[in-house]
Amino acid sequence: MGKRRGTHDAHLIWDWNGTLLDDITAVIGATNAAFADIGLEPITLERYREMYCVPVPRFYERLLGRLPTDEEWELMDVTFHRYYSEHRLACGLTQGAEELLGEWRRAGRSQSLLSLYGHDELVPIVRGYGIESHFIRVEGRRGRSGGSKAIHMEAHLAALIGTAAPERTVVIGDAADDAIAAAHVGARAVLYTGGSHSRASLELVGVPVVDTLEDAVEAALRLVA
Repeated sequence: MGKRRGTHDAHLIWDWNGTLLDDITAVIGATNAAFADIGLEPITLERYREMYCVPVPRFYERLLGRLPTDEEWELMDVTFHRYYSEHRLACGLTQGAEELLGEWRRAGRSQSLLSLYGHDELVPIVRGYGIESHFIRVEGRRGRSGGSKAIHMEAHLAALIGTAAPERTVVIGDAADDAIAAAHVGARAVLYTGGSHSRASLELVGVPVVDTLEDAVEAALRLVA
């Protein structure tokens, strides 16, 4: 992928789970393990993608008909992360991810990674997949889980002042919340259908929706051209 006029200063902020990491199978298994703790029936991938939203307690509210209690939330959160940590080990990077990261970097453009996965766990995981060097910053959630990415996006871009301008930044993720977080800081977004949301639900957001990461990068370049 060669350098294009007007895009040398474009910056990508990649999401991790469901975007660069193809982990939806582990996520569904962990979700169903958490559901079992409070007596909910298992959920299919299709149903998950129809119903999923961030903040995560709202997702549970859609399924329960009410917000989970604090005790239910804590129980499900612990179970989810325990199951996910065990089964994530079998997950690989999304097809083409490593090549696209390398091409973007070699073209002289910058990119970073921002995830709602816990920061202290995320960094060694990304390092373990051998792609950490492609990013100028790798950042996960700090603090309690379950919230939106918007506040984290603020801090992430603030740390990149001088490198990434919001109007030249595109967030690539698999959730409506990625687009909401991008808009919150004045950035653009492209949403990928291989993760947590159905195409129909992503198209409601009003940003480009694509089926491959290669298409996501191409769409990002068009947004900042």
